[in-house]
Amino acid sequence: MKERKLRNLTVSPVGLGCMGMSHAYGEPADRNSMKILLADAVEMGYTLFDTAEVYGTNSNPHDNEELLGEAFKHCRDKVVISTKFGLRFDKSHEPGPYPLIPDSTPDNIRKAVEGSLRRLQTDRIDLYLQHRIDPAVEPEIVADTMSQLMREGKILHWGISETTEEYLRRAHAVCPVTAIQNRYSMMARWHEKIFPLLEELNVGFIAFSPLANGLLSTFYTAESKFNPENDYRAAMPQFRRESFEENEMLFELIRRLAEDKHATPSQISLAWMLCKKPYIVPIPGTRHLCRLKENIGAAEINLSPEEVEAIDRQLDSIPMSEVFGGSKIVESKN
Repeated sequence: MKERKLRNLTVSPVGLGCMGMSHAYGEPADRNSMKILLADAVEMGYTLFDTAEVYGTNSNPHDNEELLGEAFKHCRDKVVISTKFGLRFDKSHEPGPYPLIPDSTPDNIRKAVEGSLRRLQTDRIDLYLQHRIDPAVEPEIVADTMSQLMREGKILHWGISETTEEYLRRAHAVCPVTAIQNRYSMMARWHEKIFPLLEELNVGFIAFSPLANGLLSTFYTAESKFNPENDYRAAMPQFRRESFEENEMLFELIRRLAEDKHATPSQISLAWMLCKKPYIVPIPGTRHLCRLKENIGAAEINLSPEEVEAIDRQLDSIPMSEVFGGSKIVESKN
């Protein structure tokens, strides 16, 4: 399998977003089953596994990091673990998605990294990502803290999730950024404007929610139901009943491309971004072995530059519903 470079970090062309095993997609999956699935992923050639300190439940806020720590303690050198700092949830009385409270102060970062190292049962974090920008902390301060952690050997690379161009440029000037992690899919293309800066700085792009939270798999219908108590999809606009009719032309485009390439809709959605830029690595999530095989198979599908451009033109012109753009950010309480 062809590998990809995020700056000087080598990873599989498709990574595995592990959040949904513990958080935001209904009740957490059975831990033993997920440990087996993670082992299967390693055997298939996945090397990039993405988590965060806040991917968990009310009863166990750090469930996902603990899961990965148990799963990878016997094969640590075969995997690249990406985890995140600088965020906590504002636990309101309403169902999720909960508002997010950023905290990227140096003291909180140091507390966070020690917790993640312990839960992941490792002596270093391969890629440490600022989960969301903290408007109360300058990017230079965050980057300097990352530089210190690198010198101490606690992290090997760092990055920023949901960054802006200005923030990335300022942070990178202090401590070079290996990758950013932003939302990106056929329905969420607003971060394409940052591509020229990524190429200028030699920074990779990890694409989260590359299937629009699963919608682009075309597995779901207007009849699909989600528990509003623990499944964020219940509040996502692309899963509203009327959205399926609004997105029918998009679904038809993906189905037609899948038929032409002898692929699945999910594979087409992933191959489109893989063939667009060599530094893009999508991290779809799953709890199922069949989807794990399907997603990594997208790396074997080739779309020519002309085909990618033609898809982009169609995406520009066809109607689509609103798509979830992220949880609300509330004032930092440093």
